[in-house]
Amino acid sequence: MKVLFDTNVVLDVLLAREPHAVVAAKLLALVDKGEFEGVICATTVTTIHYLAAKAVGPDPAKRCLRELLALFDVAGVDRDVLDSALGLDFQDFEDAVLHEAARAAGATAIVTRNGKDFGNAVIPVFEPHELLAAVVAANDS
Repeated sequence: MKVLFDTNVVLDVLLAREPHAVVAAKLLALVDKGEFEGVICATTVTTIHYLAAKAVGPDPAKRCLRELLALFDVAGVDRDVLDSALGLDFQDFEDAVLHEAARAAGATAIVTRNGKDFGNAVIPVFEPHELLAAVVAANDS
């Protein structure tokens, strides 16, 4: 399984946002253990760098990104992804870009805390607790 992580799930871990951080951290740990493949969108990388550099400075922000890039593959954003996203009936363009980047990268699912915003998705969308339960159940089989 190849899952694209929405920016909000990654930030839950990095910013220790309760009550979401615990489940999100478990999902990242499963990616680290190779239980499934994790992908982040290129826009997630730039957003995290921007926020981290403001909060802790450029050097710690770069260290954070290096750790994320060691854990996750990156779904690119190019003209085709953007054109496809423009054609989707999503309320939020950023979510449409994330969806199309996931598809282009071959992701089989998206994990986000904004599942309702992906109502028109053509690939499965999980809330973090749903994905964690599905992975645990698959491993128990």
